[in-house]
Amino acid sequence: MFAYLDNSATTQQFREVTEKMSFVSGECYGNPSSLHSLGLEAEKIIKNAKKTLMDAIGAKEGKFIFTSGGTEADNMAILGTLMSAIKRNPKFVTTKIEHPAVLEPAAYLASLGADCRFVGVDADGFLNLEEFEKALEPDTMLVSIMMVNNEVGSIQPIGEAAKIMKRICPNALLHVDAVQAFGKVAIDVDKLGIDLLSVSGHKINGPKGIGGLYLRKPNLLKPIVFGGHQEDNLRSGTQNTPAIAGFGVAAEKSVAKLKDEAQRIGKIKDLLIKKLKEIPDIKINGGDKESSAPHIVNVSIKNAKSEVLLHSLEKRGVFVSTGSACSSNKPSLSPVLVAMGKSRDDIDCAIRLSLGAYNDEEQICYAAQVIKEEVEMLRELFR
Repeated sequence: MFAYLDNSATTQQFREVTEKMSFVSGECYGNPSSLHSLGLEAEKIIKNAKKTLMDAIGAKEGKFIFTSGGTEADNMAILGTLMSAIKRNPKFVTTKIEHPAVLEPAAYLASLGADCRFVGVDADGFLNLEEFEKALEPDTMLVSIMMVNNEVGSIQPIGEAAKIMKRICPNALLHVDAVQAFGKVAIDVDKLGIDLLSVSGHKINGPKGIGGLYLRKPNLLKPIVFGGHQEDNLRSGTQNTPAIAGFGVAAEKSVAKLKDEAQRIGKIKDLLIKKLKEIPDIKINGGDKESSAPHIVNVSIKNAKSEVLLHSLEKRGVFVSTGSACSSNKPSLSPVLVAMGKSRDDIDCAIRLSLGAYNDEEQICYAAQVIKEEVEMLRELFR
């Protein structure tokens, strides 16, 4: 039996995505910047994919820029907005539970003199709106809040945050890292008041190495990559047409079945939590079902060190993670769980199980049983 429960790290490509990419690679290999027919054909594929992505996030205006992934999209949103104003010590507000793709550019900007403020969260990983309001000032330039936390699944109150911004700093831009939200929860950038939105292909059963950034006002963003003037002069470099085509297919398929798939995954998430709660001394890290994404479960299992348990489960075909895949090779405490006020023991024993399109109830039951057996074994071994 096999149970891949690390879909927040990456997902298996849809068959249709692989087929589309293969076709484009073999038949539509022209450079999108070339003026001949092969180039124009590639350019058309990119334009169609952009329309698909814009429709998927409810955008009726603005532009969509393709990047190499969510990390570049986050960096582009933050550095592209603030670097040109760095001599004026721009004000930037974000949260303590952001992905490193946001926190590290913030730290870099702070080292150059930017006024970066990091807002806390409650014990379930939700933005503290009172603290957020106090962090804002009339001349705040940019706010960055992730929509779904990648470790515990908490859905942040983006709409409420946008209303507070409109009252205190109406000229500030709102950037949302939607890498874990896209294809999992409904997104409407117009209704939520989002100015910049980052997404990624490989989190929605699309290809790796492709992502994108939505911009409501493209003229307010400065490029951070220079060269060939592609992507409306905002992101130079020859576009990866096969990956873009695959991303478009994955986005269209994911959004089309979003509601039904969210309900299906939500049911197996409930089953997973029910089964895991049969293990003594276990804690669920995160909020309730209604305010959390349907695909992420984070648990602390007492007296079962996460890295030891992870490799023990792997030997039996159950794949989980200890947190963000982008920083899992660093022996440090999870900033997300630290911000939520979790104890050192709970953090050391925390694992993340993330569900996806290819998981079913049989896999969940198998995984839960294996986790239970391995935890019992580890507790006995290290008693």
